[in-house]
Amino acid sequence: MKKILVLLILKLFITSCATPTVVNVIQPRDNELSCKELNSEIAKANEYADEAQAAKKADKPHNVGAILFFLPGLGFTMANIDEASKAAKDRALHLNKLKEKKDC
Repeated sequence: MKKILVLLILKLFITSCATPTVVNVIQPRDNELSCKELNSEIAKANEYADEAQAAKKADKPHNVGAILFFLPGLGFTMANIDEASKAAKDRALHLNKLKEKKDC
């Protein structure tokens, strides 16, 4: 019984922090991408930005867990969400500039 309780508490702590994907703004192959691939990468970057914004909502399980059990974790989570959102937007902007250079 103790093992189950410990595992449940451990799982709660692990899932109590949101970790949206923080993308690299500039990737090595960016200049080699075709117009179609650039559009696909822009769509991915926008999805990452949307994912980060969705993770910011207070009713998400990781935020509720952070509020209840590890309040400083909520601050780290929000900082990570802001970083992920900014990186995704910057990546989309970078890729749009590449599209303009290639006259897509």
